[in-house]
Amino acid sequence: MSEKKSESSYEDKQDHIPSWKTPEIEWFANVYAGKEYNIEFTIPEFTAVCPKTGLPDFGTIYIDYIPRDKCVELKSLKEYMMSYRNIGIFHENVVNKILEDFVLAVNPIYVKVVGDYNVRGGVKTIVKREYKA
Repeated sequence: MSEKKSESSYEDKQDHIPSWKTPEIEWFANVYAGKEYNIEFTIPEFTAVCPKTGLPDFGTIYIDYIPRDKCVELKSLKEYMMSYRNIGIFHENVVNKILEDFVLAVNPIYVKVVGDYNVRGGVKTIVKREYKA
């Protein structure tokens, strides 16, 4: 008897996320480069779309980073976060995409991204990822 391999009904439906072109995260020069300090952002009204139901997912995104030569410009970060509003994307992919775009934009010494999502269907989801140069 051969064993049947099961596939998710979402197979290949999120493969485009790593290469999805998001708005640019702009930066300004860190005039205190060489001094190690943390910058923390809280985005309490983050919204994306559940790829299964098409309904909005709400949560808070936390970003904690230690800048190197560049600091994130806030208006561009807000526009970047707004770009997720109508995108069908899993919670896990949101956090990974934000972290990778953040690293590409400002090359920090350290960054941690946390997606703390509102309860949906009786399940609370928190996704975390860290990067250390």
